[in-house]
Amino acid sequence: MNALTDTLQEPTVAELVERARAMIPALRATAADVEKARSVPKETIEAFKQAGFFKILQPRRWGGWEMNPAVFSKVLMELGRGCPSSAWNMMILGVHQWEFGLFDERAAHDMWADDNTVLVASSYAPFGKCRPVDGGWMLSGEWKTSSGCDHAQGGAILGAFWLDDEGNRRDYRSFLVSRSDYEIIDDWHVVGLAGTGSKSVRIKGEAFIPDYRSHSIVDYRKTERGTAYLHPFNQVFYSAVSSVIVGYARGMIDLYIEQMAPRQNIVGPAGAAAQNPYVKDKLGNAMLLVRSAQARLAQVFAEAQAHVERGELVPLHDRVFHFLEIQRCGKDCLDASTMLWKKLSARAIWLNNPVQLWMRTMLVAANHITQNEDDNAGVLGGYLLGQGVPPFIYGLPEEAAACAGAQA
Repeated sequence: MNALTDTLQEPTVAELVERARAMIPALRATAADVEKARSVPKETIEAFKQAGFFKILQPRRWGGWEMNPAVFSKVLMELGRGCPSSAWNMMILGVHQWEFGLFDERAAHDMWADDNTVLVASSYAPFGKCRPVDGGWMLSGEWKTSSGCDHAQGGAILGAFWLDDEGNRRDYRSFLVSRSDYEIIDDWHVVGLAGTGSKSVRIKGEAFIPDYRSHSIVDYRKTERGTAYLHPFNQVFYSAVSSVIVGYARGMIDLYIEQMAPRQNIVGPAGAAAQNPYVKDKLGNAMLLVRSAQARLAQVFAEAQAHVERGELVPLHDRVFHFLEIQRCGKDCLDASTMLWKKLSARAIWLNNPVQLWMRTMLVAANHITQNEDDNAGVLGGYLLGQGVPPFIYGLPEEAAACAGAQA
């Protein structure tokens, strides 16, 4: 294994959070350049490795610390205050280490036998086509938005629906694809988070994926790998996105305070802008929204952890609530940021003011599929009315049908 991270002592949660917090000034100083370059510098990814952030969710068998996903969440909330795109790459590239706790052990061996710091990218949206063959699967297609793919020497985890002969969905699966099996398409031209380098990837023809490098995304079942890997797949991945979004909103609050505290009125009564009751009101309410989102995530982790520590799966009843609570973070953080953006007035629109970068970030991040609070509010409402849950989100179709009639 690579000596770089193996020499790191396992830190406390507080130490990891402080390492992330200490990076905020340097990350913020480079955020605009990262956006222009449309890629996070290799040096930043290396700094994250040196800090041990990629080891938080990595299995102990492969040199990681196998921590509670709540630890990863806290680190992301700090990094998001510094550079939005760098934090996003850390979130995406760092959460995959957790998924190796779901794959067959041979998949981790393929990636980390020689270097346990190798990273993999992903694109889980089921744009691809898969078909079972002897010993594995044949996979083809093109996938959008593979964030940080330029830093992923090991390959990418790609999603696809497994269809039967009549075209009906049988499963929603992820496939660990080697870097040599796909090409990167430089098509990431967007209004915000441009620095994430979320380019498309395309498999060259068809790629063979061994059985051990594929697993069901939705078939939630026990694993013998340890309690850290009993958390639901969607909870771990979606909450990681929500955590970095909370960080973005906290960064917006940081900038608002820095710019409003010394500001003097140029129209209306002379004096400090910070004395304006609306300036204070918007800040207080923005902080409330962000802290509420942060508290919801903490509660979700705590409730899930209580089950997995006992070696149990998180019950469906809890997961339906958790899914909405996680996905609501994007709306709340966007609302908080919009309030502050509006109150900063015309000075916020200049490209040399980092506030506009954070506002564009929030517009893009809150549109991520993991922040779909509208649909999931309806799912929770339908569940509470005894209508069950939709398939391929909380389980396979037969599991979704079995829960119909459940009540609060």
